[in-house]
Amino acid sequence: MKKLIVLVAFWAQVGMAQEVALPEADVFFLGEVHDNPGHHARQAELLVQIDPKAVVWEMLGDAQAKAVAPAEQAELAQVLNWQDSGWPDFNMYYPIFAASFDARHYGAAVPRDVARGMMGKTAADVFGAEAARFGVEAPLPEQMQEVREAMQMAAHCNAMPAEMMGFMVEFQRLRDARLAQEALAALQDTGGPVAVITGNGHARKDWGAPAALLQADPEVRIFALGQAEEGGAEPEGGFDLIVSSPPAKREDPCLAFR
Repeated sequence: MKKLIVLVAFWAQVGMAQEVALPEADVFFLGEVHDNPGHHARQAELLVQIDPKAVVWEMLGDAQAKAVAPAEQAELAQVLNWQDSGWPDFNMYYPIFAASFDARHYGAAVPRDVARGMMGKTAADVFGAEAARFGVEAPLPEQMQEVREAMQMAAHCNAMPAEMMGFMVEFQRLRDARLAQEALAALQDTGGPVAVITGNGHARKDWGAPAALLQADPEVRIFALGQAEEGGAEPEGGFDLIVSSPPAKREDPCLAFR
């Protein structure tokens, strides 16, 4: 009952739009724009439908995920050290946790020390023995590398050194592979269904975590949801479904680069 009270209050606060009918699947990738409260409300709503046995988090490391347990919002935020995580307000994420306290939680975040030490390395160097299984053992084709570097440059307001873009692409490939690896482990451990909470860029089916998961196990049934903002462009990537919410109120993200 408490879980429903938390969720109903949050849905009333942010407003909910179109209903989403989900198919049967083993792993549900639920994309988001990280600072959009409507996207998180949608994820919480869908977790109630899915009733997952496991939830994989882009935002959590392994130790954090193991620490998730039923708790009040302030207590859980402190347990997860959320204030130092760099992620948006925990008020948006707590309803997702509240909707999945009965599930087993898995963290797919790449540790900060690993990220800092990755310069000059490839995703395969860092990922290790299962790099081939999850599709990161070989360099990307030249045209694909150029496309993805251009996307990273645009995402950073065309303000980053061009020589950094190769690293950024490899880091994204590493994060995709980690999400896929944890999703497959969660499915094997629990039998599923598994829900993955992550950004739209990692939830895309063409080259994101779903593609890495299918590379590792083509038999897994996958559903990928992308979330857009009303009046804005839809996320690209071959999602099974894209839904929209009101845009988040935010300052120009490029101000930080000026």
